[in-house]
Amino acid sequence: MSTKLLREITPLTKNDCFTLFYRTKSKFDFPLHYHEEFELNFIKNGKGAKRVIGDHMEEINDLELVLVGSNLPHGWFTHKCKSLNIEEITIQFHRDLFDEKFLQRNQMSFIRSLLERSLRGVCFSKETTLAIMPRLMDLTQKHGFDSVLDLMSILHDLSTSRNIQGLSDSSFNSMETLSYNSRRIDKIMAHLNNNFDKDITLSDAAKIAGMTEVALSRFFKARTGKTFVDTINEVRLGNASRMLIDTTHSITEVAYKCGFNNMSNFNRIFKKKKDCTPKEFRQSYTSSGIRTFI
Repeated sequence: MSTKLLREITPLTKNDCFTLFYRTKSKFDFPLHYHEEFELNFIKNGKGAKRVIGDHMEEINDLELVLVGSNLPHGWFTHKCKSLNIEEITIQFHRDLFDEKFLQRNQMSFIRSLLERSLRGVCFSKETTLAIMPRLMDLTQKHGFDSVLDLMSILHDLSTSRNIQGLSDSSFNSMETLSYNSRRIDKIMAHLNNNFDKDITLSDAAKIAGMTEVALSRFFKARTGKTFVDTINEVRLGNASRMLIDTTHSITEVAYKCGFNNMSNFNRIFKKKKDCTPKEFRQSYTSSGIRTFI
C-alpha cells in the first residue's frame, strides 16, 4: 500500500529559538512524521523500542540520543519495549536558528558539519549521551537567553564528540541535500542523483570534474569518506528504499528503476547495507507498529 507521511506542525513559534518537551510515558504512539525543524531527541529506559530515521531501522538500548535533520521522516515505536517509565526530552529548533553566514565562520565549522550530517539523522554514542544527559535535564528548568546559550553549547559539544553514527542513506531525504564544500563533488552528486537509474561510470564523473579517473577516485574518497562505487550504491539504495515505501511497484520494478540490472546483486547489496531483504524492509516499514497517516 502506498502511504503518505504525516507532516507535523510543531508548536515552535517563529518568535522562539527552540521548544523543549520533557515527558514520561509507557509507550511510543506518535506516527511516522517529518517537519522542517531540527530535532534533538533523548530517550531513557526505552530498550527494545524501534527507531525509524529515513530508511534506517534499529532497536534502541536504554539510552538514546539522536539529532534529526530538517524534513527527514522519523519516529520511535514501542516494538519490544517493556518499560512503563520511559523518559523523553525532545528539543526542536528552527533550521535558521544559525544564520547561513554565521555557520560559515571558522568557529562554527563543527556545528555546521553536524547539522549537515543530521539531514540523514545521526546517533550519538552511549558515552556522549551519558555526558550530555545532566545538561539536557538542567535545560528543562531554564528559560530565556541562558537556555539558548546552553543549547548552543550542547550542540557544539555533540559536534566534536566521537563515534557519531550516520543513519539514513544520503538520497532518501529527497527534500534536502548535503553540501560537500566542493563544487566538483557537488556537481558529481547532482549527476548521480539525477541519473541513478542509468549506467554511471567513474569516467563520466571524471569528465564532469575535469580530472583523471585516478585523481578523482582519490579526491572523492578524501572528500566523502566513501568510494565512488559505494556512493553510487548508496544513492540507488536510498531511492530504492523510498520506492519500496511510497509505491506499489514490485521489488523487481524498484530494482530496475534504481539502476540495478541484476536482482541477485540488488538483494545482496540491500541486505549487506540494511541487514534485511527488500521484501522484509517493505514489510517492516509498513507494519502495523509503524503508523502513518494516509
